Amino acid sequence: MFLYGIEHEVAFLDKEGKFADFSHTKFSDFNQLIEKLPTYQSDYPQLRIGDAGIKQKRWYIEGFERFADSEKPIDCLPKGIEIRTTIHSNIETVITELSESFRLLCEVAADFGFSPGLISFNPYNSVFEPQPPLNNYEVKRRQASPEKQTAHIPMLTYGPDLNISVVDFSSESAIDIGRKLTYYSPYIVPFSYSSPFYKGSLWDGLSVRTFIRTGKRPAALVFVDKQEQLINSTPSLTKIARIPAEVGRIEFKACDSCDDFYIYAALLALLKGLVLDETLLGRATVPNADLHQMSAIEGFDNEKIFGNATKVLQAAELALGNDPDIHLLTPLKELLIKRKTRSHELIEMFHRIGSIEEVIRQTY
Repeated sequence: MFLYGIEHEVAFLDKEGKFADFSHTKFSDFNQLIEKLPTYQSDYPQLRIGDAGIKQKRWYIEGFERFADSEKPIDCLPKGIEIRTTIHSNIETVITELSESFRLLCEVAADFGFSPGLISFNPYNSVFEPQPPLNNYEVKRRQASPEKQTAHIPMLTYGPDLNISVVDFSSESAIDIGRKLTYYSPYIVPFSYSSPFYKGSLWDGLSVRTFIRTGKRPAALVFVDKQEQLINSTPSLTKIARIPAEVGRIEFKACDSCDDFYIYAALLALLKGLVLDETLLGRATVPNADLHQMSAIEGFDNEKIFGNATKVLQAAELALGNDPDIHLLTPLKELLIKRKTRSHELIEMFHRIGSIEEVIRQTY
């Protein structure tokens, strides 16, 4: 049996119509939204609350935590709000829950002058430098893992974690799938591209998020329950599960954000097909940064990217066979036929409107 979940990061425009990021938005600005949203007691223990206490609900503030001299955070510089779903055995019910959580978030956000916008890389700030600078404790803390060392990158990026696991899968099998998804990631991610803006204008490609992020950060992350199952790599491929519900989870982390949640359904069906597939033999412990950068600039216009994306989609479709989830792949087939991504639409909108904020306002 397969299990699924999604974590979706939402960026906002504020009541003045400006992009609401760490440069002028406080934790309290977003926290007033979180406080108005409901708590579902039945969500626990499958959702992790965490030591900081920020992740109390299906919605929480995504940001850069600051510390004094212990693991207790003293502040959090915000970048947006993350929605996480509970664990489902059905892809379509995951999308239903995500859609409902997003609707509730939008209703509350509107009361405070915030509106959601599709973006996968900060369209104005290209660097995140914590202010005040990191203290000695924080500098030492950042050496604990490759991901902590690159924790400044996620403050600029927005994207989903597409979570999939198979009940009774061994850790070895889950890690093998993690390596498979890492290898084929450059050919999967163009289906999601939505970050064509950089430093206040158009970037020379389709996904600045992929260009900057993947290689320094994981494409896939596999949660294991024993220390000896960890693989030493930079970026990490494996991580110790923090709660029992995480054991065996494979998080695909390389996609851009999507404002059409049925693209997420399609991508989860694709991942399911790739778990079942036995024909694709490529494996990698760390993402190929050069291939991701080629993919980020050219997308499906690059014949290697297009050819391998076609191969990956066909393999997943063949592996799904008579599985009813096979119909969920249809949006990906259409994207391949057109060789277009959401970024192409955003670029066309920008040429027509001339304002990043107005383009963002017209998403979702």
